[in-house]
Amino acid sequence: MKQSEIKELSVAELQEKLSETKKSYSDLKLAHAISPLENPIQLRGIRRTVARIATELTKRELQ
Repeated sequence: MKQSEIKELSVAELQEKLSETKKSYSDLKLAHAISPLENPIQLRGIRRTVARIATELTKRELQ
C-alpha cells in the first residue's frame, strides 16, 4: 500500500486497515517460522505498510 493511498483513507478506515495488516503480518511470521516462505520479502513489505499506517494515524492525532 502506497503512502498516497493511505492519505486518502479516513481515520476509521486506517485503524481497520492497521488491524488487518498486523494480523496478516503475524500470520505470515508464524507460517515462516513453521516452514520458510517462498518469498520472505513479503514480511518486510507488510511490516513497512504497518509502519506507514501507524505514522499516518499519529500524524492525524497531532493535528
